[in-house]
Amino acid sequence: MNFKPWNISFLVALSVSGSAAFAQTPQKAIELERYSEARAALLKQGQSPEALYELGRLYQKREMPDSAAFYFSKVPLDPKNPMTMVAAGRAALAQGKPADAQIQFDNAVKASKKKDPKVYAMIAQAYGESNIKNDNAKALSYVQEAEKLSKGKDNPELMIARGDIYAQSEQGGGEAMNSYERALLADPNSALANFRKGELNVRARNYNDARASFEKAIQLDPNYAPAYNALAETYFFAGKYDEALATFQKYQGVAEKSPGTDAKYASFLFLTKKYPEAQAEVEKVLARDPKNVTMNRLLAYSLFENAKYPEALAAMENYMKLQPADKLITEDYVYYGKILSKNGRAQEGEAQIKSAIAKDPKKAAELQGELAQSYMLGKNYPAAIAAYKEIMKASPTPALTDQFRLATAFQGNKQYTQADSLYNIILTARPTYAPGYLMRAKVNSLLDPDSKQGLAKPYYEKYVELAKADPAKNKEGLAEANEYLGYYYYAKGEKTTAAPYYEQVLALDPSNSNAKKVIDSMRPTKAAPKKK
Repeated sequence: MNFKPWNISFLVALSVSGSAAFAQTPQKAIELERYSEARAALLKQGQSPEALYELGRLYQKREMPDSAAFYFSKVPLDPKNPMTMVAAGRAALAQGKPADAQIQFDNAVKASKKKDPKVYAMIAQAYGESNIKNDNAKALSYVQEAEKLSKGKDNPELMIARGDIYAQSEQGGGEAMNSYERALLADPNSALANFRKGELNVRARNYNDARASFEKAIQLDPNYAPAYNALAETYFFAGKYDEALATFQKYQGVAEKSPGTDAKYASFLFLTKKYPEAQAEVEKVLARDPKNVTMNRLLAYSLFENAKYPEALAAMENYMKLQPADKLITEDYVYYGKILSKNGRAQEGEAQIKSAIAKDPKKAAELQGELAQSYMLGKNYPAAIAAYKEIMKASPTPALTDQFRLATAFQGNKQYTQADSLYNIILTARPTYAPGYLMRAKVNSLLDPDSKQGLAKPYYEKYVELAKADPAKNKEGLAEANEYLGYYYYAKGEKTTAAPYYEQVLALDPSNSNAKKVIDSMRPTKAAPKKK
């Protein structure tokens, strides 16, 4: 696809099955995203308020608010224990009731007689780990009270919570970074603070700084799985797919073993364009969990990318039975449209991509390219030409790739002169772009179908000059170019000049019957023996 429609974490929700033994405490296991290990350890502690509280945090981190609220609510209220009121406040936050949460948090502060910075820090963490982003000022007021009690000495956990609160807003990046830096001044060995800095730098697209932060987190804690995962994603967003995949494989080595991790690996293979490998991994996950919605989506996408169009259509239709219509994402419509087009149902495919544009206007510009490609698949060249012109009109300096696609659409619509003009612009900008010479040669051969003018000759010659450096990669194009040049000279009666070109065709494609026939016709016939 021409756009990157999601990040890795969006594709897969991690499972809670599987276990290992890297983390030393349930709290540390939660930080390392070793949720099964943390859950097992907490359940062993019975119904203690502390265990129930951490189970609530675990499900909050896993973005399962109903389960989080359930465990927080199970913590029995104790007027002498502020933590129990913080738990009640967290339950309210998980249920989307910030006003109720504030009442409970204020009760916790009163129970501590406003003298315990740990209580303020717990409340700040509650806001930082929640999805409630509309009460930033109130959340920060608890941080400020904790800072007053700390008398100028920063607490690393509080500073991380402060950073998490600021990071929830688009404008809070500067203060969030400042908070994580303060956390590191208080505790230089905090892998979490480095990890948070890395996440913030990814958001700002400062990939080099992000990489340095993630690498520092790993240096401090070689088992810090989230940092490996985030570092792999950073390489992915920077377009370094080989490094991304290698780093993700390291993540697998330290991450909790679970079907969710396998599913995430399948997603990562897909995003790094390892489509056959992605399909194989997806099928492994589906063999264990056939109704995994994300993997059914990815199966359809992978089959399409592997050019298995009928199977992709069946997989896509199966996925759409599993996924409620209101939960379909933009890319579902795009892929369904492309799959339909490849299965000879171009009009239906175009309708799906138009639906995607209507549902996601912010992506309208980039989706226009997908719509244009759908028109091309359906051989609706006039519509494709109009779509590409719209795309190019939107940019003061049209991309060469869009000009190339428009030229291809002109060629499909038999507007060869317009196509040739665009190929000329492309080759002027990129004089060593071999495929451009091949395409320009093709349109010129269509402008000169009997080859009498030799319009395509200079472009085929230039293509051969550039493409012969890698004959294996350019085998098909070189065979085409040599066959044209051979015919050009053969038609002019210059058989000696034509012969080497046809010999090259046979060297590249020994099954080419036309080249064999021409070479045989040029061989001298043996004279019949004289009768005595």
